[in-house]
Amino acid sequence: MDSAKVYLFNCAVTKNKTIPLQYDTIVKIALLYFPELDNIKVRIRVKKQASPLTARPSISAFFRKASKRKYIITISNKTDSKFSAILLSNLSFNAQIGVIGHELSHINDYNKRYGTYFLKLLFMHLSKNKIDQFEYNTDLRCIEHGLGYQLLSWSKEVRLKLNLIQWKGIKHLNEQGRERYMNPESIMKAIDQNQIYK
Repeated sequence: MDSAKVYLFNCAVTKNKTIPLQYDTIVKIALLYFPELDNIKVRIRVKKQASPLTARPSISAFFRKASKRKYIITISNKTDSKFSAILLSNLSFNAQIGVIGHELSHINDYNKRYGTYFLKLLFMHLSKNKIDQFEYNTDLRCIEHGLGYQLLSWSKEVRLKLNLIQWKGIKHLNEQGRERYMNPESIMKAIDQNQIYK
């Protein structure tokens, strides 16, 4: 690829995006699978937080139409020691792309919703079943965008590093029955059923 093409590619993928230098490559690769987010403002920041990654709308998103909203993806650089193994910086390249794809899938979903949905989302967080379904559907969206194998890599890696059967998020570390985030078998089933992987 010549320099002009690289420059144009870089401009298209990173338009309206703030990306930390250390995650530039993986974020750009993941963004390639979400062309509908090209004109959407997304700020990716690195800071200490309990959850390894989160995606959320900015406060102003409640009052703006979808095309004018801003979103924030937070990548944790420090968390409780038992979760440090699954910080983005400690994951394999494919797993990093997979989990960034998951967060971009949240933004893809948020951007199709009315502002009032964000209030509903706040209340959904009070129900384990609703959040389980919400995260599961986000994984499905990631697979539908073509990042199934990268999500599979993340799913396997998290379970291996935390010695878990199911990964339901930090708050549910000791619960083994429910499937909040798709397990590897569910991801493979979804990949097998999706024509883009044929």
